[in-house]
Formats: sequence, structure tokens, C-alpha cells
Amino acid sequence: MPDTSELRILSLLASATEIVCALGFRDQLVGRSHECDFPKSVAELPTVTVPKIDVGASSREIDDQVKSALRNADAMDALGVYDVRVDVLRGLNPTHIVTQTQCEVCAVSLRDVEAAVGKLAGVEPTIVSLQPNSLDDIWGDVMRVAKSFGAQARGRDLVAELKKRMVVIAESAHELSSAPTVAAIEWVDPLMAAGNWMPTLVDMAGGKNLFGKVGLHSPWMTYEELRSADPDVIVIAPCGFDLGRTREDVSILEVQPGWSSLTAVKNGRVFVADGNQYFNRPGPRLVETLEMLAEMLHPDRFDFGHRGSGWETVY
Repeated sequence: MPDTSELRILSLLASATEIVCALGFRDQLVGRSHECDFPKSVAELPTVTVPKIDVGASSREIDDQVKSALRNADAMDALGVYDVRVDVLRGLNPTHIVTQTQCEVCAVSLRDVEAAVGKLAGVEPTIVSLQPNSLDDIWGDVMRVAKSFGAQARGRDLVAELKKRMVVIAESAHELSSAPTVAAIEWVDPLMAAGNWMPTLVDMAGGKNLFGKVGLHSPWMTYEELRSADPDVIVIAPCGFDLGRTREDVSILEVQPGWSSLTAVKNGRVFVADGNQYFNRPGPRLVETLEMLAEMLHPDRFDFGHRGSGWETVY
């Protein structure tokens, strides 16, 4: 077992917080980002980040704010979508900071963290930067975090356990004769398909992914492309939105021409899901995301009890 007595861990990414806790280092966490909310006990920890946008705005307004913040950051060499509370960071005096380079929209970027740390005299934490572009990258990130704490064995055990649970589902799903076509949507206004690890999960759940590529950022798409593809299943899981907030955005799609004629709509196979907690959070609970996809795509074969809490049928 590693000596954890000197560890003071600051996680600036919700999925990283889950990884840290799943590895057994919850007691060594001293701070978190404003988005870190699982396990529930982390709510008692001080937050080091603050969003610079109005997260309660409409999807279109949020998109406009994010794009504006990123343009200003590039032009002025400033922080992007989030501010780092340097005074809180100084007081926590972390030995390790876990952040990411995958997406400047999803969480504080590595550049922002390095800029904040540079303002602290005498504080030189180890910065662990994650880049979860694909499912395999996520396993690599678990090992990267574990190694930084001197806990490689814990990392290997955790990865093996998560993979085993996923393989059982994938093997069962691939025994089925049907593979419904799936449009996984990560943002509604403007429309964005789910990329990165989601195409892999759709395949493992026994579906055929129509938009987004494995390991690549989520691509913008048009409603005309969605209508032309006419998927068997539509899964709506916007990044950062819970089930209730996602349900509200369905009305944006309902007014599009030909919506009611789509195969998924006619057959009652349009689903909303908690993208914030599961689908867009590259951590241990992607296993639950796979379980939910399997429930949606093959309800006669799979029932893990997530319906109504992690996802629900729109029609």
C-alpha cells in the first residue's frame, strides 16, 4: 500500500474526482472544481473554480457565451470559460492537481491551471493532466492518476474490474440479431453529435452509431443530416445537463420539420439521458452509461434499473 500521509489532492475535473475516489483516495482530496459532485461526500470540499458563463441560460445562449469566452481568451492570453480562485488554491497547498487537456469547454484547461500555479510563490504541485479522447484513453488516465500517487496496483485492479463489467454487456449485446441505428446527440442548439468514447459504447451496447467518430471531438451536425439518416434510436444527452434540463430541450427538436415522421419518433425510441453524470463524464461510471444504452437499445435483454433515474423515454 502506498504511503498517503503526505498527499493533498486537488481535482479540477468531475471525472477525475470520481477516479481519485474509486482508487481509494477520497480522504486525500482537499479541494475540487465547482462541477465535482460525485461521490456526494465531496460536496463538503472547497471549490477552486467558478464558471464565467451563465449556466442557467438557454442552450443557444450557453453556446454563444462559450465561444465568446474562448475567443477572448485566445486574443488576450487570458483564462477561458472558468476562473481559478487563486486564493483558495494557495490555502489548500496541494501536492497534486488533476486537470485535463481534452476540452476547454468541459473543465479548467491545463493552461489555466499552469497560469494559476505560476502566481503561487513556493507552491510546486505535481500536475496530472488527463486527455480522455476515447475509452482506451480513459483506462490510461486511470493508470496515470494511480501512478502519480504510487498506486499502480490499485489502478490495474480498477481498470480490470470496469472492463470486465463492460465486456459482459458487450458479449451479450453482440449475440443479438438486430443492431438498431443510433443518433447520439450531445448538444441540441446548435446540434452536435456525440464523439470520443460514445461511438464505442453504442457499439458495445449492440447499436450502430451514425454520427461522431471514435477518439475524435464531438462534431457539429445539422437537423437535415439527422432527418436524412432517419435513425432507429435517438439518444439526447447534452453535456453538463441533468435529466430534467435535457427534457426541456426536446421542444427545440419537436418544432423541426418532419420530426414527427422520424422512425425513432414514430416507434417511441427517442430517449433523454443524464449527460452530466454519465454520458459526458469520462470516468468509472461510463460502465453505468453502457448499461443505460443497452437498456434503451435492447429492453428485452437488459434491465439494470436505470430507467427513470439516468434515462427515460420521451415518446
